[in-house]
Amino acid sequence: MGKVSIKIVIAGRSYPLTVNEDEEVLVQKAVNDINSNIQKLQENYAVKDMQDLLAMTSLQLATRSNNTKTSVTTVAGGLDKADVLKALQNLSESLDS
Repeated sequence: MGKVSIKIVIAGRSYPLTVNEDEEVLVQKAVNDINSNIQKLQENYAVKDMQDLLAMTSLQLATRSNNTKTSVTTVAGGLDKADVLKALQNLSESLDS
């Protein structure tokens, strides 16, 4: 099982990632879910600030995850909770700058 380098786009910003080959599809699906949710929020609410949209999307996806009793590890494709929180923090800091 090798690693692959991919470039994802979340909320109009590109991020290079290196993931295991078997995780690539899961990561792309997560990216699509995030971008789809952001688009729905933009269409339904007068929110323009991308950081607000990302925060609202994070909350909705986390809530959905908790409602279905799915652990963060399963949703994140093997990442532990600390890795997911760190990735969200890095994304937030990136948006701030």
